[in-house]
Amino acid sequence: MTMYNFLDCKVGQYMVANPRSLNPDVTLRELEHLFEDLDFNAFPVVEHDKLVGFVTKFDFLKAFAFTTQQLVPHYDELMEKTVRTVMSTKVVHVLPDERLVHALQLMIETRARSFPVLDAAGKLVGIISRQDIMRALNEATTRGKA
Repeated sequence: MTMYNFLDCKVGQYMVANPRSLNPDVTLRELEHLFEDLDFNAFPVVEHDKLVGFVTKFDFLKAFAFTTQQLVPHYDELMEKTVRTVMSTKVVHVLPDERLVHALQLMIETRARSFPVLDAAGKLVGIISRQDIMRALNEATTRGKA
């Protein structure tokens, strides 16, 4: 019966509210330090109070991929690129009042580690990650056990 508790959980209950976001003009050098210092896997990218993208460690690493145009990327030049040049602009998001099972299903389908959470007006209000969903599962399935 305890799994039914999880079915009632909402994104807003387990999301990290008011998440750290980035301006799209942050450089990859700055982004690298933020990933290192904060141990986050992704950041919402906000410009003029509007979500314009989402940047992940994977997006960061893609900037260093070898291509037919440039076999050996110039590290210092790449590190001066901005988040705007590597972020994903087609962002999958969830709403705070959606059920957590919906966010879990989206994570499975897209293999994403986290999603921005937007309110009905499209404003960034949180971020939900795999870790948050795992916490919700744990809490829901241990509730009532003594």
